[in-house]
Amino acid sequence: MLYILFRYLLGPIILLFWQPIVFGRENLRVKDKGIIVSNHRSMADPILIALLSPRVVHFMAKQEIFASSLGRVFFKMLYAFPVNRKQADLQSLKNALEVLNQGKVFGIFPEGKRAVTHELDALERGTAFLAIRAGAPIVPVYIHPDSYRRWRPIVIVGKALDVNQIVASAKKSEMVEVVTDKIADAICALREELDEMLC
Repeated sequence: MLYILFRYLLGPIILLFWQPIVFGRENLRVKDKGIIVSNHRSMADPILIALLSPRVVHFMAKQEIFASSLGRVFFKMLYAFPVNRKQADLQSLKNALEVLNQGKVFGIFPEGKRAVTHELDALERGTAFLAIRAGAPIVPVYIHPDSYRRWRPIVIVGKALDVNQIVASAKKSEMVEVVTDKIADAICALREELDEMLC
């Protein structure tokens, strides 16, 4: 209920204020399960992606914000669930797999934390693991690093990556690494494409 309130009542106001410039928005139209991956520069990134997506997006969020009773209720009503970023968190992976197995959309920032430079940080392997286990397509997104400083976010969305096709010729022991590299390449390619558009 809170998600719907946020999305349809506050969302239009936020988007009117932000007036985001979005390239490739049609690529967010995921029909079944899917994973939206993006670079991460601001705490506003999940809000932006949730408002741009035509479908409800479920996110992981650091467990610290769930520490209070109010925080737990509030963020769960926004379809977020906690993840322990300091160690491998099997429960958060199970929660994400459950979301995907129900045919829903899951959003994640594979850098694991907000980046402090314009460069893409090394990606964690959990995203690739989830995509392979669920057989879910991966939709890459790049948010321009200066977006919120300009008060007008600039976003580019790439075509979905077919994870089954990516791992078709890979050794089982190398699948996660291959998919992780493919995700990084896709996000970096979007960054280069966006830079060319803005020149």
